[in-house]
Amino acid sequence: MTGEVTGTLSPPIGVLLGRYDASGRLRYVGRSTPLSTRAGTQLAGQLKPVAADHPWHGRSFSASWGSRETLSVDLTKPDLVAEVSADTAVDAGLWRHPVRLLRVRVDMIPQDLPLFGGQ
Repeated sequence: MTGEVTGTLSPPIGVLLGRYDASGRLRYVGRSTPLSTRAGTQLAGQLKPVAADHPWHGRSFSASWGSRETLSVDLTKPDLVAEVSADTAVDAGLWRHPVRLLRVRVDMIPQDLPLFGGQ
């Protein structure tokens, strides 16, 4: 599920992904590799900006592993489900390496996904 994007909303360069846990909290699970021009353009038409009520408002993310530089992000409404390709390296529910965005699943909503900490 998309929660934030890097770059701009039109078009984004990458996405930060999250899943809801049993308490309804949106948990960060990883980020994508840089999006292709085509994927960024397709995603841009589906992203919705949000105000200060986003679950990750005020949270910062590092620009890269081990970096002190903060990643510049734009908050988006966390209502899109993304299908990704990921390796099996997972630590405490977080993908250790960036994932590749395959497509947005318009046939699914966030409630269709397993909860964070589940499967």
